[in-house]
Amino acid sequence: MRIREFTEADWAQVWPIVEDVIVAQETFPYDPTWSAEVAHDVWVERPPGRTVVAEEGGSVLGTAKMGANRPGPGAHVATASFLVAAAARGRGVGRALCEDALEWARARGFAAMQFNAVVETNEAAVRLYRRLGFTVIGTVPEAFAHPTLGRVGLHVMHRRL
Repeated sequence: MRIREFTEADWAQVWPIVEDVIVAQETFPYDPTWSAEVAHDVWVERPPGRTVVAEEGGSVLGTAKMGANRPGPGAHVATASFLVAAAARGRGVGRALCEDALEWARARGFAAMQFNAVVETNEAAVRLYRRLGFTVIGTVPEAFAHPTLGRVGLHVMHRRL
């Protein structure tokens, strides 16, 4: 598996991953009615941000986007988001994408990385982020409408770089 910069030619494989995750409405706070065009505009970061894919044998297994969490006085803190294809889960794709994002942020002089909306019931992601040094610094109660569990919290997770 290798992680590389996203190219427009990748969208044909990235869009089904994005669509699958947002339509499930279990782990990501994106609107499940978004078209491919809207999702593309939200997912693909413009410089100085970055979008990548994890691929193996020409197949995209996952994707990540990263950049400054906020502009201006908040621009020293990075943020990132990760999506892994259902068939590739449990194979270390998410970990590789997150480690790549951390290295990217470190190399660009960011002081920390913050995730603004980790669904608290997304146990695999929360467990991974904790293993990579993130802590939950707060949880917004009932901020995410889970399709089967009802309203659950969104964690804000943070780690210094």
